[in-house]
Amino acid sequence: MKRNASLFLCIVVLMAVSACSKEAPPAAPPPPDVMVAAPIQRDVPVYMELVGQAVGFQDVEIRARVEGFLETVAFTEGSLVRKGQLLYKIDPKPLQAILANAKANLATSQARLEKARNDVNRFKPLVAQQAVSQQELDNAISAQDAALAQVDAGRAAVEKAEFDLGYTTISAPLDGLIGTTKVKAGNLVGRGESTLLVTISQIDPILFRAGIAEAEYLKVARRFTEEQAQGVVRQGKTPIQLILADGTVHPHEGRLDAVERNVDTLTGTIALQIKFDNPERIVRPGQFGRVKFVIDQKKDALLVPQRAVQELQNLYNLAVVGADNKVSFRTVKVGPREGTLWVIEEGLKPGERVVVEGLQRLREGATVNPKPVPAETKPAGAPSAEAAPKGAAKAGEVK
Repeated sequence: MKRNASLFLCIVVLMAVSACSKEAPPAAPPPPDVMVAAPIQRDVPVYMELVGQAVGFQDVEIRARVEGFLETVAFTEGSLVRKGQLLYKIDPKPLQAILANAKANLATSQARLEKARNDVNRFKPLVAQQAVSQQELDNAISAQDAALAQVDAGRAAVEKAEFDLGYTTISAPLDGLIGTTKVKAGNLVGRGESTLLVTISQIDPILFRAGIAEAEYLKVARRFTEEQAQGVVRQGKTPIQLILADGTVHPHEGRLDAVERNVDTLTGTIALQIKFDNPERIVRPGQFGRVKFVIDQKKDALLVPQRAVQELQNLYNLAVVGADNKVSFRTVKVGPREGTLWVIEEGLKPGERVVVEGLQRLREGATVNPKPVPAETKPAGAPSAEAAPKGAAKAGEVK
């Protein structure tokens, strides 16, 4: 009996020792640190962007106006040419011969006219003396009129031959950028048609043509009408930016030059023509790009850093930290971007805190330790905590 009691006592002691030797359960991890920021509230311009293509301010096709063999191509392809600069020379010899023949015919006609005039002057006194008949005088006057018409025709032929001979020398009609020649020296040009030789484009200034959808046009037109009704006066024309194919912005602002009179029934768009200064001659005809201009102002818009917005399958989400420091994910409606910020049109209220950094390790309902975004990492345009919008909480502050 004593032996069983001793055994029981040993077992109890061993169990107590074993329980004491177990490790204590680990403490719960602290809430993760996240960087938060309050939305910025301010007026934001609403932009419209349109895709289009550049064209020359003047695009002039140089064509052969007379038939002949091309003797000379006198310019460097793809270079800038000046008004009056020689471009092409067509063999003038056949036209020189035509001009000489026309002058000879004119001289013959002038001699016939002189003879007809002499006959009329001689017959007039003889008719009065009844030495010749009136019929003879009438015939002399008719011959004089015919000779005069032949002289006029001869002068016209000479003038045309001189014009044609002048067309053998082709000069630049304006300052501009010349393309590559379509014909080479030795080619026959002008036979049966005005052969296209080359095209010259004036590219300073340069035009940009873009199409605006009919619905967008109506929206802009109504907005303009409302501003006029409210007495809003715009200072000058709306400045327009040109964004080139590589994403750079053309250094010169443009102005609306013309609006097409009708809607294109095939595309449902109205063509806008915008003029840009182009002294550097960077923009050339045919280049694609986008034009961007302000059409409205969004009052008291809420903006958050772009890195705070998560996008998945065209759905945009924000991680919002509540007063209890718990995270909730919200689907929001985003608007235009403004630098490094993004306009939130729906789903966010002034003063709420959004997670800017640390999104990857968060889940719905998780408790976090919110910290304000350091001043040096605040996005451009973000106000300081002291300059936070009225009614908005400072980053990290619970209202």
